[in-house]
Amino acid sequence: MVGQVILALAILITLHELGHFWAARAFGIRVEKFFLFFDAWGLKLFSFKKGDTEYGIGWLPLGGYVKIAGMVDESLDKEQLNTPPQSWEFRSKPAWQRLIVMLGGVTVNAILGILIMSLSLVYYGDQYMPNVNVKYGIHALPLGKKVGFVDGDKIVTVNGKSIEKFNEALNPDALLKSGSQYVVNRNGEQVTITLPDNFADLYTKLGKDSGFITERMKFKLGNIGPNSPASKADLRKGDFILSIDKKPVTYFHEIRESLKINTTQEFVILRGADTLIKQVAIENEPVVGFNPDLYEYASLAKTEHYSLIKAVPEGANRSKELIATQMVAFGKMFKGEMDPRKSLAGPIQIGKLFGETWDWYRFWGFTAMISIVLAFMNLLPIPALDGGHVVFLLIEMVIRRPLPEKFMYVMQMIGMFILLALMVFIFGNDIFQTWFSK
Repeated sequence: MVGQVILALAILITLHELGHFWAARAFGIRVEKFFLFFDAWGLKLFSFKKGDTEYGIGWLPLGGYVKIAGMVDESLDKEQLNTPPQSWEFRSKPAWQRLIVMLGGVTVNAILGILIMSLSLVYYGDQYMPNVNVKYGIHALPLGKKVGFVDGDKIVTVNGKSIEKFNEALNPDALLKSGSQYVVNRNGEQVTITLPDNFADLYTKLGKDSGFITERMKFKLGNIGPNSPASKADLRKGDFILSIDKKPVTYFHEIRESLKINTTQEFVILRGADTLIKQVAIENEPVVGFNPDLYEYASLAKTEHYSLIKAVPEGANRSKELIATQMVAFGKMFKGEMDPRKSLAGPIQIGKLFGETWDWYRFWGFTAMISIVLAFMNLLPIPALDGGHVVFLLIEMVIRRPLPEKFMYVMQMIGMFILLALMVFIFGNDIFQTWFSK
């Protein structure tokens, strides 16, 4: 998990800073430092100097930076303000060139996100479950039950539109929109479920951990964990569980609902043509100790294959939808309709997305997503972020004169204070949500 997070951040940060670096060099601006991760308090893992630039890796993996000569940045270098502008400095260049330099990082992140998404579609394809193949209906997880879904419901429409792919029912556009309507087939009757206006907040508080709705699938036992209750009771890969304490079991979610901790339960299983009874001692967690084999999933799911010509527009469209989702989510947080404590993710929560095992398909998918989000976040009009510098440059281009350097210095300090406070909040919240929140 840690390795995946560090590799993803290293790729994204390095290329983001290269965007600034390449643009600066293209206009003859000197770059004094190029660092992956921060060399806080002057501490660094290693560095070397080539030409006018020191390249290195810092010890604090919270970002990276390029120190551009003649620019008021996070280094807060006051000395440069006391000397006349030099031809190779950022501040001596026209506003349009400085604007391109400031947009270099987010441009690279946006292109990178689209490129990764597109190439993943070409290499892996897009696996999905056709909605018509969800033949056993949905399993309503706690949040789904809370808003009115019932196990076995079959999704018909979402906000008046028929859905081809089941994951369209989980589209952020629907989940973040106030009053979204789901029409489901429930035992032959159509029932309309309207999500409450505060659903986005409910989803961030409950859905991330307990889930909303998912496909209901039959299963058999997959790999058995060593020293698990399943192993000790001689359950084997390929067994079907028919009942637990005489309660029928058909779908995987019914396992957890049937377990009682610190007790021995009677499992009736089917092994080949034989029906067997096994006594399974459940310990202090409701876990049997096996991976489910959703044996029907592979035959029911489909994979859509993409050519490069078709994949690039699709990657761009998915990136655009992701940015639109971010904008809606931030708007709801500012309005108080979503709890930022549950909505903003730090490195620990991001690490959980990657998972504890290395999966390249998942790795590249989340790396692309983070790249697009990083581009969006860096464009926020906060001093010290690229977006803050862009706003000041646009003002300069309108009024046709540079903003005072001392003003820029003060704004940089304010921006850094805002970012530091936000960082403390995100990291503190990350730790609290991981170890203390129930």
